[in-house]
Amino acid sequence: MTIEVRVPQLPESVADATLVAWRKQPGETVQRDENLVDLETDKVVLEVPAPASGVLQEIRVQNGATVTSGQILAVLAPGEAAKATTGKTDGAGKAESAGKTDKTEKSQSGSAKARESRPAAPAATERLAPSVRRLVEEHHLETQTIAGSGRDGRITKGDVLTHLAAAKEPSPARDAAPVQARTASPAAKPPALVGARDERRVPMTRLRARIAERLVEAQATAAMLTTFNEVDLTAVNELRTRYRDRFEKEHGARLGFMSFFVKASIEALRRFPLVNASIDGSNIVYHEYYDIGVAVSTDRGLVVPVLRDADTMSFADIEKSVIAYANRAREGAITLEELTGGTFTITNGGVFGSLLSTPILNIPQSAILGMHKIQDRPVVVDGQVVVRPMMYLAMTYDHRIIDGREAVQFLVAIKDALEDPARLLLQI
Repeated sequence: MTIEVRVPQLPESVADATLVAWRKQPGETVQRDENLVDLETDKVVLEVPAPASGVLQEIRVQNGATVTSGQILAVLAPGEAAKATTGKTDGAGKAESAGKTDKTEKSQSGSAKARESRPAAPAATERLAPSVRRLVEEHHLETQTIAGSGRDGRITKGDVLTHLAAAKEPSPARDAAPVQARTASPAAKPPALVGARDERRVPMTRLRARIAERLVEAQATAAMLTTFNEVDLTAVNELRTRYRDRFEKEHGARLGFMSFFVKASIEALRRFPLVNASIDGSNIVYHEYYDIGVAVSTDRGLVVPVLRDADTMSFADIEKSVIAYANRAREGAITLEELTGGTFTITNGGVFGSLLSTPILNIPQSAILGMHKIQDRPVVVDGQVVVRPMMYLAMTYDHRIIDGREAVQFLVAIKDALEDPARLLLQI
């Protein structure tokens, strides 16, 4: 009796998925709940676990194919019964099977000796994140040759990139060019190009294609305009310095900047409800709740996990949730439900060194706040030139429902709340 491995039920908003890579091949033994294959949707990578222990008997869908909910992907033979189905019952079949078995045993013996002769690589047996596996397969790498710096020797994306960079290091003997005398000649031909000029054509991932589609849609459907301001983060820095150690000790989370910006945005959204609204046809939908999206950069592209009812969350809840979402997003473990919805988005280009930018709307939302690099700059305070930690703020909004006056006042409200954080506690 065989067991069918099927595509799990996809969320309502997802029509299909792409089969990215098989983790097992026919004839290999699998354990219950072990990952068999990765499926990629528009937003996340889904792992399909084995429904039972046994042997993978047949693969019915190959890499790159589009699949839908309930579609049969493979056939699994449970337990030891699978081994019997692959053998022949006649004499010739038995002899052939015995010959193969003998060769297999010799091969396995030789492989075992080879494994004994080289040092064990604990990272090689670790379960890799989907993004890391994809990078390893794309470059045809052996995990045994990559040193893992993650927890328990786990290989991270950074380890793979470091390994690739080291492999591309030029050899001094190879690249050293002899010094030759050169004479100028007006008739001399241009020098021939030296070095590899290869090109690679790689299909977009579904997530990257979806991001491209949504960005073009935002450009085409919304009347986007961006307004700018700057904020003095002296008061926020003082609070973080004063309470950082105690906060981390009591809550087990680092007191960062994002919680301050989320709280300041919520207070501004309360004062300007249109910024928290969206357009649906000829209607304006006012959202009387605050689901704040926080943009996270991953290997596969940008995703926006949503803090549900962020107005009810404490500073510690926000900090812990943002870190947890970011880690799970980069490991490909975040769910579609956690990426769906949102009434307002915050994106932080400052972590990459961006000084100023114009973020694009996360439709159907009507506004997005852009944070940037904190930089010490001279500013005038009470008639004196002083150096303060300053950040440029950018707010892109849909001019169809938000006027410039409201957009500017909204950004000023965020600035005021951050420059006097007591307002966040008193909600004034």
